[in-house]
Amino acid sequence: MLLIDHFAYNNRLVRMHPGEKTLFFVITIGICLALPSLATSLVITLLMAGVVVFGAGVPWRFYAKLLMVPSSFLIIGVLAVAVSVTREPQQFLWAVHPGSFTVGITRAGLLTAAELFFRSLGAVSCLYFLSLTTPMTETVGLLKKLRMPALVVELIALIYRLIFILLGMSGQIYTAQSSRLGYRNMRTGFTALSQLIMSMFIKSYKQSQSMYDAMVARCYDGQLHFVEEKRNWSARHVLVIVTVDGILAAWALYAGGIL
Repeated sequence: MLLIDHFAYNNRLVRMHPGEKTLFFVITIGICLALPSLATSLVITLLMAGVVVFGAGVPWRFYAKLLMVPSSFLIIGVLAVAVSVTREPQQFLWAVHPGSFTVGITRAGLLTAAELFFRSLGAVSCLYFLSLTTPMTETVGLLKKLRMPALVVELIALIYRLIFILLGMSGQIYTAQSSRLGYRNMRTGFTALSQLIMSMFIKSYKQSQSMYDAMVARCYDGQLHFVEEKRNWSARHVLVIVTVDGILAAWALYAGGIL
């Protein structure tokens, strides 16, 4: 079991009804995407970090490492937004002049890149909140109650499980290769990486066959069935969620200059 799955089953908010956590997730990510501003995205990121670390009891070091994964991709992605290429004279903060073109960073481009980065990070923190506090079995049960098509629910459950299988498998192969100095320099690193990808392809195919055989042995009839623990809605939790998101929406409208 990977740590994300471990904390999903072992956190202080696991007893909450999954509908309450999904309600908080949907409203908050909706505010993050519909009312974008740098301040709003920062507040949502900090709010979700506080709920996950102090509310759910997930170690802050683990959560920080988890946030660094999408952050590295986002930084690379927003660099293309921050850099402007033009022939027209503009107020650049920094620029080079290859030929008749000017390549540089403007204040507007930098602000747009920062807003895009923190908006994406805010949305990712909302997804982390749901992933780290709600077991997948409860999410699947909630989707079934919301009348989501059975095929879609089944695909979500299988893809989620296969992602964890692939991550666990790649971690084991990487550890074995590292113990044999497989990544001691660039040359051996590329060779080891190609072997890791090939091994993952073969092992994942065999693992998928084994998983299907195990499901058939347990009377799989085209639908996945999970044992769910009955949980009750809490009026106090709903009131807290509505109040927090109401304040957040008012703050987002104020920060966006609408109020």
